[in-house]
Amino acid sequence: MAKKEMSFEDSLARLEEIVKLLEKGDAPLAKSLGLFEEGAGLIRVCGKLLDEAEQKVVQLRKGPDGAPEELPFQ
Repeated sequence: MAKKEMSFEDSLARLEEIVKLLEKGDAPLAKSLGLFEEGAGLIRVCGKLLDEAEQKVVQLRKGPDGAPEELPFQ
């Protein structure tokens, strides 16, 4: 069964949980490494989602006929 893709907010919340667990410093080494790897994956997911969102952002301005025109986000 395929793993369901987490939303940006869910991924960020899980990443914050992982940081708190690692900052406590009481997890065994193997568990800490697993958490670190999960966190690195979540960072990649969040970065990808942010990049996709940035590409969707557009500026609207009035064109010569008064109708809005879409321009890419700078």
